[in-house]
Amino acid sequence: MELSTLIAKDLLSIQAVFFRPEEPFTWASGIKSPVYTDNRLTLTAPAVRNDVENGLAQLIKENYPEVEVLMGTSTAGIAHAAIVGHIMNLPMGYVRSGSKDHGRQNQIEGKLLPGQKVVVVEDLISTGGSCIEVVNVLREAGAEVLGIVSIFTYGMQKGIDRLAAANVKNVSLTNFDVIAQVAADEKYIKSEDVSRLIQFRNNPSDESWIGG
Repeated sequence: MELSTLIAKDLLSIQAVFFRPEEPFTWASGIKSPVYTDNRLTLTAPAVRNDVENGLAQLIKENYPEVEVLMGTSTAGIAHAAIVGHIMNLPMGYVRSGSKDHGRQNQIEGKLLPGQKVVVVEDLISTGGSCIEVVNVLREAGAEVLGIVSIFTYGMQKGIDRLAAANVKNVSLTNFDVIAQVAADEKYIKSEDVSRLIQFRNNPSDESWIGG
């Protein structure tokens, strides 16, 4: 079984990715969404967690063989960076969403030397904004950011464009298209829902997918 399909099955089985096209969720931005994603649930499901962390390690070895340090995004990427760092015997740290207002006022936690080759560990990429901020902080600190590894990406055009503009590569364990198809194959959703889900992904602000 392909890794992307295995991870899709895993995420659906624990409702880390949950499709509800008939009763859309409302995101903080106000956008109506047929999908809710909470990859933190992978941490509470040891069998799925094992697949995810070993899968991330595999992607890093294949795509970023020169990596020297893993840096998690705060807060969702921290645990994954720590576990994968353990598997790969690599140092890890994480990047705060803002600098601390006390102590040494660090935004980067953990030892990072200028010129070190870093991979950013992220749980989910939608529009790409938060992980690109992390990449920029690391670059400003003198790191050479090889790219990002993530559990799941929506593949939204805005995210693709932003990553390209920031000149940063992302590889994900699985993606929206694969999960939507697996969800239909395993009867979590109706097969005719797949095209509606893709329509949402292609243009989240267009709500014409709602109602079939």
